[in-house]
Amino acid sequence: MDPELALFANDAFYLAFSEQDVAAMDRIWARRHPVICIHPGWPALLSRTAVMESWERILSNPDAPEIVPHHARAFVMERLVMVVCYEALGSQMLTATNLFVAEDDKARLVHHQAGLCAQPPDPEPEGSRTVQ
Repeated sequence: MDPELALFANDAFYLAFSEQDVAAMDRIWARRHPVICIHPGWPALLSRTAVMESWERILSNPDAPEIVPHHARAFVMERLVMVVCYEALGSQMLTATNLFVAEDDKARLVHHQAGLCAQPPDPEPEGSRTVQ
């Protein structure tokens, strides 16, 4: 899979979050592959139904926090691309992994996990992206 497609899908994931757009979030997640989501402090959500219900609850909350992604790096693994990035969540920084698979000629999310980061990265140079 093209890693730039996965980086674009990663951006779309965070845009859906920031705009609290449940329909856009639904379009990002895979439909024919198993999906897993681990929100900070939550148990693992192991079905598409559970994952989408979690996003509907999170995104329908008017007090949902703003998350700004930083330092996105794509790692190609044959048919999968893993994007590792940092999420600025208010004064906190989280580390996140987002795993994408090709589905219907698009990069679809099959795994998201985020957790607190004890050592935030240095500021990111404007427009930098890394593919490995």
